[in-house]
Amino acid sequence: MSHAEDHEGTRRDFLYYATAGAGAVTAGAAVWPLVHQMNPSADVLAMSSIRVDVSDIQPGTQLTVKWLGKPVFIRRRTQAEIDEARAVTLDDLSIDKSSQNENKPGSDAMDENRSIDEAGEWLVMIGVCTHLGCVPLGDGAGEFNGWFCPCHGSHYDTSGRIRKGPAPDNMYVPIAAFDGDELVLG
Repeated sequence: MSHAEDHEGTRRDFLYYATAGAGAVTAGAAVWPLVHQMNPSADVLAMSSIRVDVSDIQPGTQLTVKWLGKPVFIRRRTQAEIDEARAVTLDDLSIDKSSQNENKPGSDAMDENRSIDEAGEWLVMIGVCTHLGCVPLGDGAGEFNGWFCPCHGSHYDTSGRIRKGPAPDNMYVPIAAFDGDELVLG
């Protein structure tokens, strides 16, 4: 057996490892841009948390802001709106009995679980109809004095709960909290 034959297996192993290493580096270089492009863009990251001054919102009015590319309804309800929303029982909510509130996950759709504050004065919701993503009309629209989606006929009450129409869920309540006169979303 010659000296060259003694090292033949070692050279072959080296070529296998070198080829596999080069292939792994090439595959990683090809896959990295595909994975990286799925990360949120800088403008989306900048908007992931916003602060909204709500000190000038009067009872019975609503402010709409854009957050993460979606409208968000911030409504300061009157006592009559709060009383109307709190008079609704779970039996009246035949379509969706879940609060859809990220601040209180797993809670039922009673008004106390949908408002941001204990008194029920502040209601914050993603302003998108849960049927096909239209933006409902507000300010007492629809049969239940809340919001109405004219595109397909979904009626929401003064707490943003679906009461009639094709929408399957109540309007979603995002993570929100007060910091003085500012509402922090996200």
